[in-house]
Amino acid sequence: MAQKTALIVFAHQTPGSFNAAARDVAVRELSDQGYRVLVSDLYAMKFRADATRDDIKGELKNLELFQYGDETMFAWMENRLSEDIIAEQQKVTEAELIIFQFPLYWFSVPAILKGWFDRVLAQGFAFSLEKMYDNGVFKGKKAMLSFTTGATQTMFQPDGINGDINIILWPLQNGILHFCGFQVLAPQIFYSPAHSPPAVRTSMLEGWRARLKELMKEKPLSFAPIELFDLSFQAGFLLKPEVKKEQEQHEFGITTGHHLGKPLPPDNQTRAGGRK
Repeated sequence: MAQKTALIVFAHQTPGSFNAAARDVAVRELSDQGYRVLVSDLYAMKFRADATRDDIKGELKNLELFQYGDETMFAWMENRLSEDIIAEQQKVTEAELIIFQFPLYWFSVPAILKGWFDRVLAQGFAFSLEKMYDNGVFKGKKAMLSFTTGATQTMFQPDGINGDINIILWPLQNGILHFCGFQVLAPQIFYSPAHSPPAVRTSMLEGWRARLKELMKEKPLSFAPIELFDLSFQAGFLLKPEVKKEQEQHEFGITTGHHLGKPLPPDNQTRAGGRK
């Protein structure tokens, strides 16, 4: 049997950080499980965050108007992407599990990790109009977010000052990971480790270690199945009328993004199981 491969995409510039400790726990635990663990330490690699013309080798297809998405798609098809992108794409291809480890910056990911998403997940390689969401390129792979916050957990509750963490996670987990077809595992959220005593930080890492032991047995998060939508430009890629009618009887919306004017389904982006 071929050795399993896991990829950790790490986005923190400080080796002594809690994020680095969480990364190290994952490397050790997955290695103990027999995984070949690859680590993309984006700051150490000085990975470029900006998506530019430099990502494409050779001539452009359209010399009049540079369109990054189209040009990188053609470059991917013709093996003309920059070497750093090709190297990361190869890691993604090999990995059956990808963990993104980062601190939450401005309700999102650090710029260097956003640049990884922008540059590595090129059209053609990671998605197409025919291959997205449930039918996505990476539907055989699992991915998850593992991140720290500066704020406490109560501040990210629906009645907390920062608002519902599920809304914050929707663009990342649905708009990037699920869009590319990944089976998205529930996020590992380390709330406010910088403001926690050492014993609490140790407990957080031990909880992460324990979760990793059974991680691949977990049920992925649920999203609105693609067959609920009319997948045509003529119909606007909208929910089918019969689906909207059927949903009228439910208390909650389908997902955080597809709430249909109803209350958001509880913990839709943080726990598997779908509507309660």
